[in-house]
Amino acid sequence: MRIVSGEFKGRSLTAPPGLATRPTSDRARQAVFNILEHAPWSPGVRDLRVIDLFAGSGALGFEALSRGAAFCLFVETDEAARGAIRETVDAFSLFGRTRVHRRDAADLGQRPGGDGPAFELAFLDPPYAKGLGEQSLARLAAGSWLAPGAVVVFERGVGEAAFAVDGFEPLDARDYGAARVHFLRYAP
Repeated sequence: MRIVSGEFKGRSLTAPPGLATRPTSDRARQAVFNILEHAPWSPGVRDLRVIDLFAGSGALGFEALSRGAAFCLFVETDEAARGAIRETVDAFSLFGRTRVHRRDAADLGQRPGGDGPAFELAFLDPPYAKGLGEQSLARLAAGSWLAPGAVVVFERGVGEAAFAVDGFEPLDARDYGAARVHFLRYAP
């Protein structure tokens, strides 16, 4: 896995060992960021505060940072994945622009005041077909994690049933292999 574009273009990401994570492919990541940077409904990525839930290798959050995001909070429960994220933070010298939380993304609770302003861009890449992404969307809203108008990129399995979560309006959806990527706006 490599960063596709921006400041860290071509640099390798540290991946956690084993098969517990399912990183978003370079092709899909490039397509997602092209949409984020060019869609009329998107604020882009530059200078945004980003939260990457079910972060795994952190590929989506690191891609956002490479493209000029101001800050990224990586949320991941797996110890090996958190270690891989920390290795990439170190390799890219991103101290001060990142934080790693050991938290269950489907049970976030209230956003701590010390985490700064609410997030303007969120990535959710949960295990498919378990309802964890939908739970996480509800927790993001209930815990004041998102700024009004925040854009959410939610990856699900292409065959999963339709979903709706109060406070989130659909903007677009695209299929990339086995993944369907939903773009949503937080509209409380």
